[in-house]
Amino acid sequence: MIKFTDDELKVVKKIEQLKDEAGSHAPSFFTFKQKLPEIDIKVDACFLSNPYATDLFIEYFNKEILHTGNIRDLLQSYPSQNGVIAEILADFLKIDSKRIFIGNGAIEIIQAVIHNFTKEKIIITIPTFSSYYEYVKDGIEVVYYNLAKENDYNLDADQYITFVKQHRPDTIVLINPNNPNGGYTKIADVQRIIEELSFVKNIIIDESFIHFAYESESYQLVSLSHLVEQHPNLIVLKSMSKDFGIAGIRAGYGVMRKEYVDTLLKNGYLWNSNGLAEYFFRLYTRTDFAYKYDKVRINYIIETLEFIHELQQIPMIKVYPSMANFVLIELADGIQSTDFVSKLLISYGIYVRTCDDKIGLKGQYIRLASRSKEENDYIIKSLKDCVNTQMKLAIANETVH
Repeated sequence: MIKFTDDELKVVKKIEQLKDEAGSHAPSFFTFKQKLPEIDIKVDACFLSNPYATDLFIEYFNKEILHTGNIRDLLQSYPSQNGVIAEILADFLKIDSKRIFIGNGAIEIIQAVIHNFTKEKIIITIPTFSSYYEYVKDGIEVVYYNLAKENDYNLDADQYITFVKQHRPDTIVLINPNNPNGGYTKIADVQRIIEELSFVKNIIIDESFIHFAYESESYQLVSLSHLVEQHPNLIVLKSMSKDFGIAGIRAGYGVMRKEYVDTLLKNGYLWNSNGLAEYFFRLYTRTDFAYKYDKVRINYIIETLEFIHELQQIPMIKVYPSMANFVLIELADGIQSTDFVSKLLISYGIYVRTCDDKIGLKGQYIRLASRSKEENDYIIKSLKDCVNTQMKLAIANETVH
């Protein structure tokens, strides 16, 4: 049981109200600053992005846009249409531009794909990103595949294949690495799933966190987007917010069959990028940027691995294995996740996400993002202090009783 002063309890109620208003998603950093100015947020470990990639983008943006006066053109000119931006990406991704659909963030693509192409039944693994089941249209049957806690909420490919064959859906969804636990399914296993389940009309693979995953000591990038040409039922989605640290820009893309892209472009998605997003996509495909980005990506992975190792040494919490830029943490018995989140926010200025609204989780959980080295060190120090305080309280309570 976490203790709060009377003044802190007033703030706790405001935090809980903000979360209720935000629904199944966490309130934004700016929402907190506006509605709870008394809280000084030192570290945003709720939203998931690579801070070093943000720094890299800002470096280019300042040099090429702000300091040159090109910001005026970016603001007053209309951005290119969806198909033109797809052509920019095509050579870099080595994928036919007619198979690329640009989205105003990956969440727009998720909604567009599920609304337009899921007709009867969808299988969604849980726990997962809530938008996948929130965006399912009325009349569509939703079947949940529960990831086993005993397996650290990781996917068992054989069991999953059997489950899908039994239920015969027209759509399945896999996030790899998964959100909120960071569980990673090896590319060979995902390929086997795709081949075994060829009867499924839409196989959606969300690779929004794939740049943090690796299967070699060199941390080489992995992806399945190149398989769409061989498997027309495959749809690979990619958010740019997490790995490139640009959530405010709203940029993402999907790789899918040409007919699907054509359908979406005819249904209101012809002109859905802004000028800043187009600048990013052009930057993303440049060799100089790609070279520097890969360096900060690998550096961030190494620091994240160190961060996870440090977290695993802290008592009273269980840190689940992750190959993403965040970890799922299970709290000890008697500690409510909402109280723990509020305590970290009020006493230490650390904003983390409670997972009490995530279906498929059994227990009290929080999700914690990896940030910069300095921020991660502060998180570790604060978590140790918070947990030590709770341990002393627990001992005191036992003595009294």
